[in-house]
Amino acid sequence: MPPVQDMTSAASAAPERPVEPSDDAALLDALQHQVAVFARRAEQTRLGGVGQVRNSMDRAAYLLLNRLDLEGPMGVKALAAGMGIDSSTVTRQVAPLVDTGLVKRASHPEDGRAVVLQLSARGLARLEEVRSSRRELMSQVTDDWTDEERHSFTTLLTRFNGALAARAARAAGESGPGTEAAEQGGAGTPS
Repeated sequence: MPPVQDMTSAASAAPERPVEPSDDAALLDALQHQVAVFARRAEQTRLGGVGQVRNSMDRAAYLLLNRLDLEGPMGVKALAAGMGIDSSTVTRQVAPLVDTGLVKRASHPEDGRAVVLQLSARGLARLEEVRSSRRELMSQVTDDWTDEERHSFTTLLTRFNGALAARAARAAGESGPGTEAAEQGGAGTPS
């Protein structure tokens, strides 16, 4: 089994001995440990990027703003369903974004009685600032990686996150309404 390391320094980032491909338990132990270390690292830095601390953004805010940017205006229920979390959680997480002018409420284009959430110009500017900073961080962290390694890691991490989301969705279906899933804004999966 690979040694259990705290991995708080760059020198301890690599395992002392490789895991044998035929040893599933050791491989899964190493995987869960690396996921835990990654989650801690993500929380320590908030994946805030490089430069000034102001480029840091709360995970919930980033995920909500990003979804609104990519998918356009939508109601709370649609946003919650797309993120795999409760409507009450979205409402709670969106409130400070509305208060700070990053998100605005607007009338639904087809049903004026309904309200949709949309990214404001200020929200888009802030999101782009954070994306740029995080992009630079990812560039620095993977500077000595090949394009193929970056692509492979992104593909596998995307697949891993998808598997976690699918598992959470199945668990939510089994336990009934009110169960929060994969893209939780607070504690939970790293973003």
